[in-house]
Amino acid sequence: MMEPETEKRAGHAADSAAEFVRILTRANMNGADRLFGGDLLTWMDDTAAVSARRYANSAVTTACIERLRFLHPARQNETIVVSARVIWTGRTSMVVLVQAETEDLDGTRHPVADGYFTLVALDADERPRPVPPLEPVTEQERQLFDEVARQKAAQRQATR
Repeated sequence: MMEPETEKRAGHAADSAAEFVRILTRANMNGADRLFGGDLLTWMDDTAAVSARRYANSAVTTACIERLRFLHPARQNETIVVSARVIWTGRTSMVVLVQAETEDLDGTRHPVADGYFTLVALDADERPRPVPPLEPVTEQERQLFDEVARQKAAQRQATR
């Protein structure tokens, strides 16, 4: 059964905001007493999926993770905050910027990791389906959108 085509109304990054928060425990630590990267990657992928699902109003699947950077370690008993939002859309795909930070008790945040996750919207038959075009609102949103658009154009050019 085919779902109706997505309306061509523009979406906004704010429509896709998602956040995951937890206190890190001993079970999340690796042998060096730092946050295990696999746990963090799982949380980042889950948060990206929630963001993309909110934006596309459909199921999604992760197609690619690019420029994943582990910036600083996180340690036991710290609060980890993983946030995500759609920053670019294609016909059926979305690029989601995911950022992980530790949060001090006073609310100060420190970067831990970030990455660009590409997810594809799926219809009921698990085939790619169109997503609304993203309309950047803020200057930062425009810069991120343009950056990804340039990268996508360069990738298409390189594969020709």
